[in-house]
Amino acid sequence: MKINDFKLEVFFTRHEFTAPHLLAQSDCESMPAKELLALEPGAEEIFLKTWLGYTQVPGSPELRESVAGLYQNIDMDHIIIHAGAQEAIFNFMNIFLKRGDHIITQFPVYQSLYEIAKSIGCSISKWQIRQSEKGWFMNPEDLEKLIRPETRLICINTPNNPTGYAFSEDQMIHIAEIADRHGLYVFSDEVYKGLELNKIKSPWFADIYEKAVSLGVMSKAYGLAGLRIGWIAARDREILEKMIKMKHYTSICSSSLSENLAIIALRHGNAILKKNMGIIKSNLEISDKFFSRNKELFLYNRPMAGPIAFHKINIDMPVLQFCNDLIEKKGVLLLPGDVFDYQEPYFRMGYGRADFSENLEVFEEYLDENQDKLTSFI
Repeated sequence: MKINDFKLEVFFTRHEFTAPHLLAQSDCESMPAKELLALEPGAEEIFLKTWLGYTQVPGSPELRESVAGLYQNIDMDHIIIHAGAQEAIFNFMNIFLKRGDHIITQFPVYQSLYEIAKSIGCSISKWQIRQSEKGWFMNPEDLEKLIRPETRLICINTPNNPTGYAFSEDQMIHIAEIADRHGLYVFSDEVYKGLELNKIKSPWFADIYEKAVSLGVMSKAYGLAGLRIGWIAARDREILEKMIKMKHYTSICSSSLSENLAIIALRHGNAILKKNMGIIKSNLEISDKFFSRNKELFLYNRPMAGPIAFHKINIDMPVLQFCNDLIEKKGVLLLPGDVFDYQEPYFRMGYGRADFSENLEVFEEYLDENQDKLTSFI
């Protein structure tokens, strides 16, 4: 397999652990293990007795049962635990697709959702998330126009990275109906599930469509990226069996320590999500004022769900150059749209961290100090 560089990770490798002011992150505020264990009386003592041997390839029954509890129509036998989201995406694409297949992917989106397919020899069509004066929007009717005889898969990400766009339940049902008419599978990346800002919760895709594969993870909405625990949920037994066999060549199994911590986190998932939602909402109130003060420079796209948004900047320099200058002069990290293969001047901003306000202040200092350099087009 020959695969292109993962542009987002290459950019983060250079800057994520050296820039002092992070405004680009896609995950929510994390916590030390001690704080997580404190959510449950006796959990720390039990955790310290964790057996450090191999775990079951699909994941421990207790963890799979906890994950299945998030769904309406999925039981533990239809869950496979993976090392974060990336392993699950990689394994699924490799067992499901073959050279010559065609996939349709929402765009912009996380690079794995089309790059792995491209490396296999598939052709890709992009179903665009479009900009309007009121924010991002998508029309499911545009999806059907992209379907070809060789189409096998539709890839979506809701809530979306990087835009913060989220499908409604009606839209999800519409997508499922289109897929069903054409005999297509849907891979639905739902790693930000549980962070619906409009208080209207959409179902997991695997709950509404039998040919769907839903992706979840502890990293994003729960803020527990260090556990490296993700999962797929699917009703198709053949896909599940093939993914288990593929996992024999990747991680084999998860860390027993991580599995046990994930079980505790899911038992207290509502409390963790409520805390992280509070951080996001507070940061968005601060963000509203910031973008109001700078409305001539930016097109503000307030997210529909999740901890990230994709904003446009009106400047006479490439957005990658702008982000690099911002890092060099003030140590503030934003993510340029270039890493999403997006050609217009957009950047991703993250709202899930507790230090958002102080980092945004440093960003605004940069804008004030570079007014002459940042000549607006408008």
